[in-house]
Amino acid sequence: RLTHQVAEEVKKHFNDQLYKTVIPRNVRLSESPSHGKTILDYDKSSTGAKAYVKLSNEFLKREG
Repeated sequence: RLTHQVAEEVKKHFNDQLYKTVIPRNVRLSESPSHGKTILDYDKSSTGAKAYVKLSNEFLKREG
């Protein structure tokens, strides 16, 4: 609940500067550093990896 409240406050103040993609909390994201791998090398089909790819594409569209 607190996470959602904080996210809403951030959106209120920085809405036009934020990307739409949200990186979810995910076990595979937490595990990848302990294996010395990026999430794309560790488990590219995980929810977190897919979210990072989506964010990358969103970034390239906005900044490119």
